Amino acid sequence: MCNSIGYDIVIPARRWYFLVVNTDVVRVEVFGVFPTDQHTLAIFIGNEEKSFVIHVEPSVGRAIAMSMRGEHNERPLTHELIGYIFNAFDVKVERIVINALRSNTYFARIILRAQNEVHSKVIEIDARPSDCIVLATQAKAPIFVSQEVWEETEDRTEELEKIKQALREKKGQPPGPLFGDDIV
Repeated sequence: MCNSIGYDIVIPARRWYFLVVNTDVVRVEVFGVFPTDQHTLAIFIGNEEKSFVIHVEPSVGRAIAMSMRGEHNERPLTHELIGYIFNAFDVKVERIVINALRSNTYFARIILRAQNEVHSKVIEIDARPSDCIVLATQAKAPIFVSQEVWEETEDRTEELEKIKQALREKKGQPPGPLFGDDIV
């Protein structure tokens, strides 16, 4: 399943220039967050076609899991604080795109829309995929992967299904976003 996203980027100079960017992308969702042997958390991302894994720091993985569950800390963590700031200034997370994979490191862009009575502006910012995923899940914004990255990633669906089955047997948990025992 491939979509094209097009948007205008306005570059101020002596004249106004419009650059239309079309990128082939695949829409995905977060299937679960699980601990690994390498002291990271594995974020399983994909769709009905396949899934892949992004390894993240435990604190960011916990933030993703909490945001998927709709949980909040008594005092806001960094990602929650950023979400509150976005809301205060009428900034909306439009979408995120995991757009590159180099040397086993993923890269992403977060696309924000600031709109109020004075102006409307679309901003695209380079960011870690893990941070983008937290902000997207908090805002219930769509997550995309570039077609190039999608084709390059290894399908880990079989591994995800084994984890889901083991958790169901252990907890009797229904299908849906799953989280390992160590995720608080």
